[in-house]
Amino acid sequence: MSFNFKSTTILLLCLTVLSACKSSKPLVSTNESTDQTVTSRPEVMREFRAAWIATVANINWPSQPGLTPKEQQDEAIALLDLLKTHNYNAVVFQARPQADAMYPSQLEPWSFFLTGEIGKAPEPFYDPLEFWINAAHDRGLELHVWLNPYRAHHFDGGEVTDKSLVTKHSEFIVGLKNGMWWMDPSKKATQDHSAAVVMDLVKRYDIDGVHFDDYFYPYASYNEGKDFPDAESYQDYLTSGGTLAKADWRRAAVNTFVERVYTEIKAEKPEVKFGISPFGIWRPGHPASIAGMDQYNELYADAKLWLNKGWIDYFTPQLYWKINQSAQSFPVLLGWWERENTQKRHLWPGMSLYAGGDAAAIDEVINQIMITRGMVPESKGTVHWSIKPLVTHPSLAQALLDGPYKQQALVPASPWLDHKAPKAPVVTTKKNADTVTITWQHTEVNDVFQWVVFYKYGTRWTYKILDKNQRTFELAMYADAEKKNALTAIGVSAVDRTGNESPFKEIVIPANLSND
Repeated sequence: MSFNFKSTTILLLCLTVLSACKSSKPLVSTNESTDQTVTSRPEVMREFRAAWIATVANINWPSQPGLTPKEQQDEAIALLDLLKTHNYNAVVFQARPQADAMYPSQLEPWSFFLTGEIGKAPEPFYDPLEFWINAAHDRGLELHVWLNPYRAHHFDGGEVTDKSLVTKHSEFIVGLKNGMWWMDPSKKATQDHSAAVVMDLVKRYDIDGVHFDDYFYPYASYNEGKDFPDAESYQDYLTSGGTLAKADWRRAAVNTFVERVYTEIKAEKPEVKFGISPFGIWRPGHPASIAGMDQYNELYADAKLWLNKGWIDYFTPQLYWKINQSAQSFPVLLGWWERENTQKRHLWPGMSLYAGGDAAAIDEVINQIMITRGMVPESKGTVHWSIKPLVTHPSLAQALLDGPYKQQALVPASPWLDHKAPKAPVVTTKKNADTVTITWQHTEVNDVFQWVVFYKYGTRWTYKILDKNQRTFELAMYADAEKKNALTAIGVSAVDRTGNESPFKEIVIPANLSND
């Protein structure tokens, strides 16, 4: 029996529409006799829209080592502005590419990829991570710090020096045949060190999430197919009375670390999300049609377990394959991971944008986004690898803006972290000739991450999402030059750091609103 992926895509698009209709909420005023009434808010699009920004090997930022701080900042702003203007709402920024730091750290040296020298700070001094966080938040974008938990040195990361972690902690770091250095994940010293790095970031920075990628134990090719050099560690384990087979022992070490990181983050700042983007296939044959690398026995990453246990807040399997690539099909794998999402965490798949900017590549990306919306309607979202194709292929970026990302979206809420909505803002209006200026205040402004301004021309509501720094917004009294569609009502809601949205008070705009 042949399988028609084109028909499947159409079906899933229909499911998306039906899901949207099912979940939409009618607008109901609780007291129509007053000018300002508490209103059930019109539906706001919820979808996680993020892009990875890689610093390792200067893939995305900075464009090369040794740029001046001003040049680095200008490049950062250009990337963040691109995401903002194309209606993304999050950025996954690689703050630790190789056991080094894109920020001042007492635990690891300054990154080679920043200054061209391991351990060298920017001159004149600034904190790149703090800059990225502040600039992202000023644009209403979440910033998730992306860390490689075990990679100690990349072969493009300059010479190993006395400032490298490889030199300072040789007791838990081993060399690979491709020139990389790797921490031994089984060692408590490795787990203690990497957990300390995570918690240092959580404690010191106003981040929205911590993000691990797929590099747990290294890919076999990194060591020319040879076994990971941890024979001594395993023998010590057996000598101490351990009974697990080597593969199970390795997985147990990674599992212990993942659970530990999640628990420690929640104990310090429950609102900080923890996400992992593992290799997209758990094991060949899961589901039956799938073939490919076995991360369970190569990376020793039991990603299914982490999802089943709820040791993450969002899960981003790297589904970098096409819809009709039968042995690694995007929707088939997404459906399998969704069935494993027993704790109902966010499932935001990773998508590759590297097919280019022609019509076929654009169609593939848009179809994958729409399939995701149809298959995971309760918490829509994707993470794009990486931001570079959005820069090099303006046609791709524009197609997303004209299509699935035409309307702004809020990040889906995480009710298991926090389900208390903020209070509604207090809103005032003032007419200025042919416009209305809306101003608002809030009693707990530090709890607010974004604002949503709702406005109604005639009988149709729409909205605009604004960053936390904005307190005013101007609207035309009429939506058209013929003055047929007058502004009839407005409202403002507050959104907190975990995506909870307040109610808003509907303000009816009378046709004869004064200039006072």
